[in-house]
Amino acid sequence: MPHMLKNVLAGVLTAEEASQVYSAFDQVGDIVIIKIPDSLAAKKQVIAEAILANVKTAKTVFAQASAVKGDYRIRELEFVAGENRTITEYREHGCRFRVDVARAYFSPRLSTERQRIASLVQDRETIVNMFAGIGTYSIIIAKAVKTCRVYSIDSNSVAHDLCIENAKINKVADRVVPICADASEAIKSQLAGVADRVIMPLPERAKEFVEPAVLALKKHGGVVHYFAHVKADGKQKAKEEAGAKDAKEVFAPYSYEILGTTVVREVGPRIYQIVADVKITKK
Repeated sequence: MPHMLKNVLAGVLTAEEASQVYSAFDQVGDIVIIKIPDSLAAKKQVIAEAILANVKTAKTVFAQASAVKGDYRIRELEFVAGENRTITEYREHGCRFRVDVARAYFSPRLSTERQRIASLVQDRETIVNMFAGIGTYSIIIAKAVKTCRVYSIDSNSVAHDLCIENAKINKVADRVVPICADASEAIKSQLAGVADRVIMPLPERAKEFVEPAVLALKKHGGVVHYFAHVKADGKQKAKEEAGAKDAKEVFAPYSYEILGTTVVREVGPRIYQIVADVKITKK
């Protein structure tokens, strides 16, 4: 994708201008979201039209106008070219998802991690997905393991409604249970002690929710997939040192074993998103 973008823009920007463009963009279904530096604001339309002309599956281009922010992890988007709509259909691992790129968090860059976690789930497991968004992790797991049950929690009502719709589209509504609530409150009020596995895909704030995550596990314990952002000099150190250190500090009050640490992606200069698979044993 980065090389393709450079090639696409070669005919409409000078070499100096092209060097200022962010090398990658997100494509969700037929919607493309691109970061355009202030220095190229005047070329925004030209860049968008070039993408539409060269990326055959793209029908809409938005410019990202802010970082992901707020409790709902939403980024501000500016419509630039194509069809002015924010809803699209995205396909991943044999599943179809309705996505609203403006009103609910979604990242196509977590595809490999979603598949990895789904591959770990065993028959008849109960999973609590604490920050489920539109239901991607939940539905991919439910599609892969037909005997499981996934409680899919999100406080964003738009994401919750999309999760309900996506569960129906993928014919897993019998085993995905969408809950619109704060994850901590939902676990304390109705999900304490039910889970074999807990997923915490909120790296910015997951450490604030470790106590309810452990509370959700069954009386003998279970596995928590703990997401975090860590600083490190390279991917290897993020995995072997920074990620493990972060998880050890967070789970210190519990009887735990780190089964493994995965680096999902680099999210900034020397900042990596990691997932620690942590086995909790309750006494």
